[in-house]
Amino acid sequence: MFAAYAYSREQFEALSGIRQHSLVESLKSLAKSLDSNLSVLNKEPASDLVAFARRIEAKTVHATRAHDPQGVAEQNRVGLALKAAGIYLQLDDSNYSVAPGSVVKPDGSPYKVYTPFFKTWFQIFDSKPEALAEGVTWSKLADLNQLPIPDKEAPFNVVAGEAFALRTLARFKQRALFDYDELRNRADLSGTSHLSHALAFGEIHPRTILFELADSPGHNVFRKEIAWREFYADVLWNKPASQTEYYEPRFAGMRYDSGPAADEKLAAWQQGKTGYPMVDAGMRQLLATGWMHNRVRMIVASFLIKDLHLEWQQGAAWFEQQLSDFDPASNSHGWQWTAGSGTDASPYYRVFNPILQGYKFDPRGDYVRRYIPELNHIMGSDVHEPWNRLDGLINGYPAPIVDHAAERDEALLRLKEIKIS
Repeated sequence: MFAAYAYSREQFEALSGIRQHSLVESLKSLAKSLDSNLSVLNKEPASDLVAFARRIEAKTVHATRAHDPQGVAEQNRVGLALKAAGIYLQLDDSNYSVAPGSVVKPDGSPYKVYTPFFKTWFQIFDSKPEALAEGVTWSKLADLNQLPIPDKEAPFNVVAGEAFALRTLARFKQRALFDYDELRNRADLSGTSHLSHALAFGEIHPRTILFELADSPGHNVFRKEIAWREFYADVLWNKPASQTEYYEPRFAGMRYDSGPAADEKLAAWQQGKTGYPMVDAGMRQLLATGWMHNRVRMIVASFLIKDLHLEWQQGAAWFEQQLSDFDPASNSHGWQWTAGSGTDASPYYRVFNPILQGYKFDPRGDYVRRYIPELNHIMGSDVHEPWNRLDGLINGYPAPIVDHAAERDEALLRLKEIKIS
């Protein structure tokens, strides 16, 4: 049997350094698991796979079925190209325990609210991992073994692949799974699974994770988090345009800021220089590691939308560029949840106070100091309001670029204008 990975060199070069290195390390791990028998095709996936299949005289090409708009479109292009060459594209299974589109109401329509979705999903999800095929001999074409070469640097040595994902899962079970229900929101603690990258790259299947879960508070909450991922994939499958458009179209009529001043605020947010430590720590964590704590993702999203009055798509695009665990459905609908425009969304009038969120989820200030060295001289929780100290901003940390209380009132005024509660 032959294994191949096809990618577009142009699309690879558009990725951030962290995402480039993450993909390469994932491919290295995959190649190692195949005894180095992974052929790499690096021009245009459809034509490359047709040529590859012809060379090995394949009648069928197998791939995991995609469910996001870009993945579906690419598989359609590949399938048509292969069909024209007399070769069949067989799409198998999915990267979900239940394939998007499979969880439906009794009348066959999709769910638009998470809780009833979860109840049905819980009844049908499969937690038994597929058994590995035995006795398979892998081969490759000698001239097709060149992995992509990153043209951008990553700020740290990236580790990826199935073996690393399985070790991460084992460590999570020992470290934080039991208390996951209590500690997952603490940004200063290692209370999350750190499996999002592996799930996004298909290095570990959710069934492998679900199979390890028992009936306990921590396990049950983590199971629900996996179900959230599958819910968002289901929502995107049923409404592909919601990756970039408002799920609730009325929010497109809200007043949002634009122009040079808005662009300056967006740049300050992107670089972690808003003057709000909890927001800035999260944005700098993203730049430094390609990842951000989930609670902090909600904090920075609320700040962009409701303090800076920018559209959620601008934040989603920045996350897509920077996140090593980028997932189209989770990214877009996580942002829409905060924006109040998505399915099962948080009400728009729920405006996160970035200062109080810091006190609550980083009570000693350790998370902030880890990513904002300009505030290392401030001990304890005072780090969340450095402007209240005479020496708070002496190391160059900026003053707040907006007044949160005033911008909260402005956000609610704009909500009132479109008469949505």
